[in-house]
Amino acid sequence: MADRFDCAHCKESLYGRKYIQSEERPHCIPCYDSLFSNTCDECKELIAHDARELFYEDRHYHEHCFRCFRCERSLADEPFTSQEEALLCNDCYCSEFSSKCVACDQTVMPGSRKLEYGGSTWHESCFTCSSCEQPIGSKSFIPDKDEHYCVPCYEDKFAPRCTRCKKTLAKGGVTYRDEPWHKECFVCTSCQSQLAGQHFTSRDDVPYCLKCFSSLYSKKCEACSKPITGFGGGKYVSFEERQWHQSCFTCTACSVTLVGAGFFPDGDRILCRECNSSL
Repeated sequence: MADRFDCAHCKESLYGRKYIQSEERPHCIPCYDSLFSNTCDECKELIAHDARELFYEDRHYHEHCFRCFRCERSLADEPFTSQEEALLCNDCYCSEFSSKCVACDQTVMPGSRKLEYGGSTWHESCFTCSSCEQPIGSKSFIPDKDEHYCVPCYEDKFAPRCTRCKKTLAKGGVTYRDEPWHKECFVCTSCQSQLAGQHFTSRDDVPYCLKCFSSLYSKKCEACSKPITGFGGGKYVSFEERQWHQSCFTCTACSVTLVGAGFFPDGDRILCRECNSSL
């Protein structure tokens, strides 16, 4: 007599029947499903041994039960998102929860690179400079009303230009006669030395350093022949279209200062009262 080959649970014979070995013990299919199969979290029925089973966050599903909460499309082979324990396909999630790009009006997909500014959202590739139309990405930009500019384009379009070299002034600079200049471009017309931060003057709206202006345009002292500038509070004496530094305005004979004293012209000479009396 042959040995018995029975189901370990219901004890029915397994000869000629399908069975599944578990823990080295044979089980008929109905017993195996009832003892070892998981329950579907959606329909609450057992997931049979031959059914495709899906597992997500400690929950088990039949393949056909693992579906989108909104459109009921199967999520077995689709990307999905969990929102407050409800499973949503990407299309439904984006339609309900994702923002739209203000440039192309398309949904900004979860996980995609985006840029948010002023309460609006853009795809990274859609956030472009209003001038050169190149993506700004993570670079600095400058908003102007409803437009956005990369820094080079903004400076080229809106920044003031140097009166001399015509290039943009990104920052700093000098203002002369209501016109902008680079510091290095604002120079003496004669010697080309920089005038920013220095005392200077002008002639016919053209700037000069004090040294060049004095050399080119100032009258010369009758005594020392040096320029009389009047800059810095320097005082001078004028007489008969001639000028002297105050310190140089002295008696031709005795060299006493004549500032504030009486003096007498004698041809090219200027004499004090005493020297004039002795003649």
